Amino acid sequence: MEKNITPKTCQEKWGAQYESVTTWLSKLQKKVNACYCLWRYCQATNKTPDELLALKNTSTSHEAELLLNKFVAQSKFTNAVTYNVVISVKSFFKHNFQHLESISGQMSLIKQKPYRRHSKPELLKIYRACQNPRDRAMITLAYSTAIAKDSLTKMQWKHLEPDWETQEIPNISLPSAIIKGHGIGKYKGVEQLTFLTPEAKRDLVDYKAWFEKLKGVKLQPEDPMFADIHADKPKPLSAEALSGINRELVKRSDVPFSWHDARRYVETALEETKIHPNWARKIRGRKVKGEEAPYSRPAIEQLRKAYAEAVPLLEFTQPTQLMELQKRQEAIEELVNGLTAEQKEKMKKHGLSLKSLTLSAKQKKPETRHNGGQVDCDFEQIEESRLLAYLQAGWQVTHKLASGEVIVRR
Repeated sequence: MEKNITPKTCQEKWGAQYESVTTWLSKLQKKVNACYCLWRYCQATNKTPDELLALKNTSTSHEAELLLNKFVAQSKFTNAVTYNVVISVKSFFKHNFQHLESISGQMSLIKQKPYRRHSKPELLKIYRACQNPRDRAMITLAYSTAIAKDSLTKMQWKHLEPDWETQEIPNISLPSAIIKGHGIGKYKGVEQLTFLTPEAKRDLVDYKAWFEKLKGVKLQPEDPMFADIHADKPKPLSAEALSGINRELVKRSDVPFSWHDARRYVETALEETKIHPNWARKIRGRKVKGEEAPYSRPAIEQLRKAYAEAVPLLEFTQPTQLMELQKRQEAIEELVNGLTAEQKEKMKKHGLSLKSLTLSAKQKKPETRHNGGQVDCDFEQIEESRLLAYLQAGWQVTHKLASGEVIVRR
């Protein structure tokens, strides 16, 4: 058998020789790895694809299953590679109408290392390692939308809502054809309804303007969102190119990451906001239980509102502001924790809570009531260090300024 085989050359140099392999691969989305896995199995068992199928010539024969069990027991590959080979072999038999018993080749996929959970400073390092607006936009988009790697290469500008540039948190709707399952079988009708954080929207706007100026074109709705910057006209990035960008960013930032890590990052943020599981699945592009029920189909505006709760947990490009906000929050928590029970009760009576003090709300206009031109409410702008004394005296917090000072009302 041909031994000078690589994943990229496997299909052409080896798989094309066998009609059974060609038939099988025509049914698959990811042909390269599947073909290479089957080749590895044939090398390990010293059989051709046609010889493998011949083991199932009779319905009572279990030689193919026994061979697969032997391969698993004696495999010299890593656990992950062995697992992928088993999946490919079973798929090969299935698409050639020779099903293997489900019990054959059984094994568990052992997780060798814990899943990566990136901190915001780590993500900022990756972001700063990007050398063009396209790569920066891909990083903030991936870490705000949970869009899978395969879908990133197929996205078009038309998948953004029409007025996305005027929305604070724009919606992206991906059809079944470009997400997991491709709308086949149990995935029929599944769509991904997700959103951009304000920082991801900012980067996408910058990238679009930069690309149009670079290429001297006006991007159309059907054009690929993430394009090859070396091509003469908008051409979608390939999966291989996306992997190459991944490797380069890891090398430059010294922070290991994969595009799939971004999905876990978003999922964790959604879980922390206690979003409804069905809504989280919609955002991640997964099948929703009871999808046929009308009440299981939240409107985009409902999803947007729920997603907005996770935005502070997702954004990571403004670390200084985030650190300052965290410091101020910790200081106020310390102040509130030091209050007596009577003082806390007084806070409660005035409608104050720890949440109302620590979250940076939109600026409120002072509540005034004019009586002969006189205002009967007193406001003061104070340093945060003086806040406790004002709270003890019955004042209320109305707004926290970016400078760290606080506006209080009697």
